[in-house]
Amino acid sequence: MSQDIHFISGLPRSGSTLLAAILRQNPRFHAAMTSPVGAMYMALEGAMSRRNETAIFINETQRRDLLQGLFANYYRAIEPGRTVFDTNRMWCAKLPALTRLFPNAWTICCVRNVAWIMDSIERLVRKNAFELSGLFGFEPGNTVFTRVNRIASSDGLVGFALDALKEGFFGEQARRMVLVEYEALSQAPHTTLRHLYTVLGEAYFEHDLDNVEYAADEFDLALGAPGLHTIRRKVEWVERQTVLPPELFQRFENDAFWRRPGVNIRQVPIIHLD
Repeated sequence: MSQDIHFISGLPRSGSTLLAAILRQNPRFHAAMTSPVGAMYMALEGAMSRRNETAIFINETQRRDLLQGLFANYYRAIEPGRTVFDTNRMWCAKLPALTRLFPNAWTICCVRNVAWIMDSIERLVRKNAFELSGLFGFEPGNTVFTRVNRIASSDGLVGFALDALKEGFFGEQARRMVLVEYEALSQAPHTTLRHLYTVLGEAYFEHDLDNVEYAADEFDLALGAPGLHTIRRKVEWVERQTVLPPELFQRFENDAFWRRPGVNIRQVPIIHLD
């Protein structure tokens, strides 16, 4: 791939769309919400696996070249010289491959207190009171407890992302990760962005944080989750009370594992509020 590439991953409702919307203001960068590349990457992995009897004709070098080619061909239309930020929750679980495909790439992981992630998703469900959500299979008979339990499972929206984040954070390739806390991005965006640019080795760009734009209305409506990728025009912190029952909120309050003393054994850069 002739262009530089980095990855945006981490937890849902933790600022990944906001970060992409900010970064795309920089004319040297291309960034967006979740791209189709992740799904195509997994499909290609499956096609090259031993469950396909013709996989015996594909050697290690060919596997690597085919996977690299996927990124190169998808982003071919982006002008040469622009750095690509590809977004997908699963990239944290693919670091052993990504670090071999793109040794200079960073995986930026947006993170947040898990209890507030659950609150944010539930708040969105309640905002769309007349729209069944594809996040929960368009089922009409859910309660806040069944909804939270579903997305907290290992194959659920939040549970999968949290497991993938842990896999990357404690793995040998964690040296190519950087964590960005939502609180830092929303409360101290200029400082956070300067720190991130330093980690990426990029010359800083002065972003307009009062006029951040990103639109994915059609995608969100098709998913039955209007507003899922909507961001405020101005980057700011909004204080609020949780809408979750106390026992649900407390269940996830201590899941921000990266904050525990002594846990960062791989010395992953973590951008947080001082």
